Amino acid sequence: MALRAALRNQFGLLSQLSSCSSHGRVCVSPVLVTQQRNNSTSPKIRVDFDQSTGVAVMHMQSPPVNSFSLDFLTEFCISLEKLEMDKGCRGLIITSSQPKVFSAGLDILEMYGKSPERCGEFWKAVQEMWLKLYSSNMVTMAAVCGSSPAGGCLMALTCDYRIMADNPRYSIGLNETQLGIVAPFWFRDTMANTVGHRTTEIALQLGILYSPSEALKIGLVDQLVPEDQVLTTATQTMTKWLAIPDHARQITKSMMRKPTIDKLTSSREADIQNFVSFITKDSIQKSLRLYLEMLKKRRG
Repeated sequence: MALRAALRNQFGLLSQLSSCSSHGRVCVSPVLVTQQRNNSTSPKIRVDFDQSTGVAVMHMQSPPVNSFSLDFLTEFCISLEKLEMDKGCRGLIITSSQPKVFSAGLDILEMYGKSPERCGEFWKAVQEMWLKLYSSNMVTMAAVCGSSPAGGCLMALTCDYRIMADNPRYSIGLNETQLGIVAPFWFRDTMANTVGHRTTEIALQLGILYSPSEALKIGLVDQLVPEDQVLTTATQTMTKWLAIPDHARQITKSMMRKPTIDKLTSSREADIQNFVSFITKDSIQKSLRLYLEMLKKRRG
């Protein structure tokens, strides 16, 4: 029952986000629009790459809340790999085309009623997203122009720098325990590397979702700006990072992150098996089913 209540609270947020008006404010910069040079679009990801600056902007555009489905993660990783292979691309800004949300994280439909094999394939894709982004040679920035719970927070944490909209209605955090789920060690380590061990311990045990001002205070995000200036500020901040010689910055980044990356790389299969074993438990599947039925009736 506790898990069911937690699921209701969590997905109440997702339901609220999904009902946001298409007329809500979206992080779009007129400057970026006029500077587009090499653009690519897939159903769930749009990439605008300005060859003159070496900066790409990746727009997540999977309505209603940019949930991480297997298809979404596959498109994301392919887009990221293409940019990584382009020597002219030195910086990447990740943002959302959906109003009021960066990403709501893992897609619950990928975790309910699926075979162990499918669950394993999905979790491997989540791992791949993290590994590619956390180890990227590019300067990576998250332009967080809306709420970013759970997996959305993880994606932002993998970036080198986070700029968030200063709107008290938005929140960010790894709130897995509120759903009765334990964040895996690489979620934990990514957060601990960012905000410290003690803050992470409290945040993960309580499943805290922080307001933007609270997130700034603990270092979960690096900067708050008005909602309509998030992407512009990220573009301006990127120039400071790109002023550093690439080789020096990349080696420094690798030194800081390699131990965490190696830890997952050496235990990927065990991590997948742990996830599959947990998510396919009858008690977890039952709670997910009850919630999905309730959500379906509410929408009907």
